[in-house]
Amino acid sequence: MKRIHLWVSGVVQGVAFRYYTIRKARELSVVGWVKNLCDGRVEAVAEGEEWQLKELTKAMRIGPPSATVTGVEIEEEEYKNEFNQFEVRF
Repeated sequence: MKRIHLWVSGVVQGVAFRYYTIRKARELSVVGWVKNLCDGRVEAVAEGEEWQLKELTKAMRIGPPSATVTGVEIEEEEYKNEFNQFEVRF
């Protein structure tokens, strides 16, 4: 199992990006969270198998139809097994 921390920039707030991410994460059985940041980016932490995280990352690089993703920063972190589901944080 692995854990990644992501920051997505572009037009990613006010376009249902968080709910798109939740849907994709749940389809992939990935756990973690996603939230909007004050600087206009979206931040997420996800845990799962490597292939699941690659698929989630691929989806987040595209985003929902109304989003325009201009960048995705990804950091691998130590797997912590601390989540039961994928959710929105505020």
